[in-house]
Amino acid sequence: MKIAFLDRDGIINLDNPLYTYTPGDFHWVDGVMESCRMICEAGFQIVVITNQSGIAKGLYTAADVEALHGYMKQEFEKNGIPILEAYYCPHHESVSLCICRKPQSQMVEKALARFGASAAHCFFIGDRQRDVDCAQGAGVKGYLVKTNHSLKKIIPGILRNHS
Repeated sequence: MKIAFLDRDGIINLDNPLYTYTPGDFHWVDGVMESCRMICEAGFQIVVITNQSGIAKGLYTAADVEALHGYMKQEFEKNGIPILEAYYCPHHESVSLCICRKPQSQMVEKALARFGASAAHCFFIGDRQRDVDCAQGAGVKGYLVKTNHSLKKIIPGILRNHS
């Protein structure tokens, strides 16, 4: 199995400094559906990896994140794009330490083990250095892109590197 790991905020939905935890606050990055369709057509499964520190800070709940991820997955499915899983870290170092928060690689490692994927056949797209560090920690190639920018132009090149 080949997995394309995608950060959520800034890659799938527009990054919001006030946190995104309801469908009403969730606004798609331009071209994300087309980009994800290309990824799937190239034989990759999609897994979302995201830090959700607002849970630890008491700004929203794990149930809010799970409901939002349900909405996100449903919208992808309507467009013929299955999302294998969405992993999230509910911690923040100002409240509690953990081993799952990016740049740590536990969420990626968990997905690799769960789905029997080889890190050498996977990649991770994120908009922060911590995303690339997370990928590298799990032995996955990481790609750093600009926050809230369409992936449509870069996906073909990434897929050529992973064919």
